[in-house]
Amino acid sequence: MLKRRTFRIAVLGATGVALAAGVTAFASAAPSSQASSTSKPTVVLVNGAWSDSASWSGVVKRLQADGYPVTAPPTGLRGLSDDSAYLASYLKTIQGPIVLAGQSYGGSVITNAATGNPNVKALVYISAFAPDKGESVQDLTAKFPGTQITNDPTAPIPTALTPVPFTKADGTTGVDLYAKADQYRNLFLSDLVSSQTAAELAATQSPAAPQALGEPSGDPAWKTIPSWTLVSKNDHVIPPATERFMADRAHSHTIEADTPHAAQVTNPGIVTDLIEKAAGTVN
Repeated sequence: MLKRRTFRIAVLGATGVALAAGVTAFASAAPSSQASSTSKPTVVLVNGAWSDSASWSGVVKRLQADGYPVTAPPTGLRGLSDDSAYLASYLKTIQGPIVLAGQSYGGSVITNAATGNPNVKALVYISAFAPDKGESVQDLTAKFPGTQITNDPTAPIPTALTPVPFTKADGTTGVDLYAKADQYRNLFLSDLVSSQTAAELAATQSPAAPQALGEPSGDPAWKTIPSWTLVSKNDHVIPPATERFMADRAHSHTIEADTPHAAQVTNPGIVTDLIEKAAGTVN
């Protein structure tokens, strides 16, 4: 009986080691396997707050149809340093050149995550933040008038957001910020999508922790990596003046369009074209 039990434990242990090795190998190979089958750079798409990776679906379909390997890892929205560290680690698993695109808060994440990675050849900002060192999302949003996400830049909780408290594992209280459903369409989508679609997107949004919006940025990748920017002239979250300011400061290749904040949802063709322009410069 003891021998049978010992044998069973040995088999289970060997199986666990094999599974762990298989998972590790898969995790390191999954993104890079796309790049190995094409000469085009891998496009990595990073979502912002109050959306998720699925917001890029229209862009993903177009890029894939044009032969680009594409991936859209989720953004945790827990804090800029944590979110950037995760993305930086993810990028290291991709072989070959990378075009890194971020929307909204995702722009802050790519600004930090790409720093020091020689494989990232181009940055693309879609209605996005491109902070300098020490700047936060809140700092940049309040820099110019024109945003509707808050009526008072000094207010701790923007008027378009609902704070939802929760209990952490250690017993302390955390807060998640959700965009209000009745303001979601106007804030992010304008009238370019139906009210039903807007309601669905509001219901499936990913909330942001306050520290994600208030944490200062680190050394910006746009100082050493070429960038492309879409300024959304109908943006109700980031003032278009702020987007122009950041693009000019980064010496970014800039286009402007009559798009709302979530341009990747409402105008995926425009967004795809800009990403492909950036990708076309990558050797």
